[in-house]
Amino acid sequence: MNPFTLIFKEMGHRKGNAVLSLMAVTVAVGFAVMFFSASEGTQRESAQIMGSMNTAADEISKSTQKRTKRIQRDMGQNLRIVSKETDLAHFWDEGFSRETFPENWVKSFTNITDTINYSHLSAVLKWKVQWRDTPAMIYGLAPREVAPPGRKKPIMITTVKRGTVQLGRTLADIHGVKRDATVTVEGVKFEVARVLSEKGSGAEIRIYMHLADAQAVLKREGKINEIQALDCYCADETQDTLALLREQLSPILPQAQVFRMQDMAEAREKQRRDIEWTFSTLMPAIVFFCGIIVGVLAFVNTRARREKIGILRALGKGSGSIAALFLGKALLLGVAGAVCGFTLGTALLLEWGQELLKISPKLIGWDMNNLEWALLLAPVFAALASFIPAMLAVTHDPAETLRHDS
Repeated sequence: MNPFTLIFKEMGHRKGNAVLSLMAVTVAVGFAVMFFSASEGTQRESAQIMGSMNTAADEISKSTQKRTKRIQRDMGQNLRIVSKETDLAHFWDEGFSRETFPENWVKSFTNITDTINYSHLSAVLKWKVQWRDTPAMIYGLAPREVAPPGRKKPIMITTVKRGTVQLGRTLADIHGVKRDATVTVEGVKFEVARVLSEKGSGAEIRIYMHLADAQAVLKREGKINEIQALDCYCADETQDTLALLREQLSPILPQAQVFRMQDMAEAREKQRRDIEWTFSTLMPAIVFFCGIIVGVLAFVNTRARREKIGILRALGKGSGSIAALFLGKALLLGVAGAVCGFTLGTALLLEWGQELLKISPKLIGWDMNNLEWALLLAPVFAALASFIPAMLAVTHDPAETLRHDS
């Protein structure tokens, strides 16, 4: 009889055992998918919080906005790199540097061979102007981020199309400007692509535009005055990360200096570490427990099928054939558990992720990469958990089994 037929007949005959094994694999995969997705979602949300000046506020969950309101005042990504010639008194007072530098400075980070603590680098040109007799900040954003080698991650900035602007809420309300209206900035006409939601920060009077447009209207082609970035934390919590960042910047851009927005960085790090702690402590226990359940069920099954195993051995079935039956069943249950676990884990995260883990639903979803690794690892997990019972079945003397059962 075909081995697959025997496996399916076995599963059909002992449905309870198969269902319980499937549930154990499903739970293990489901929690793994949920925590991996939560970890990735937290990283994306943290980066969006740090880059709030580059993103629309309503793309971040309301719960996260409330929790991080204190650290979202006129701040962007938690690293700000400016020229060493910057008048720091003016910089902290006005929020921008009057010293510009070549836009290609940001590309210096793409040639690094050693691991550095920078990621999500964005070129920015911002300048205070009078717009319709109102103070405003032109905010030019590069259309793409720069990633050092090995630091390429999903893009976190919201790009602004050429010929369009996005207006801060207060600025738009003062002048009665609505979406799709045409406005003139420094003598150049732009379409209002969006009026941003209220942020309660310096973003209220910003005019976001494509970096090239900002360079043109400010007559500073090819120039920027700030590089914004996120830093990637060291495992050693006692290390002075700001000193490390400055040490790493020195050989890359000796003409620049870096500042780290400490409160913002701490908030981002706390969110990241909460998920990591949960993952590192709870996940191994859950996976181990589910593996024990699968192994115990496999052992119970082999004990209950000793007579039939003995008959198969007496009929000439070799050890490999007997082992293939039990391990084949485990592999099939692993595949089914991978699909069920992926569905369960993702559904639970979508349902409770925002409420319990404070992750925006827009940052999590049906990630097929998770299904791929689940289909790869879950069958291996089930087979390993069933390995010892399968070996016991293979090595058992059929004559002794039949004599005992007769």
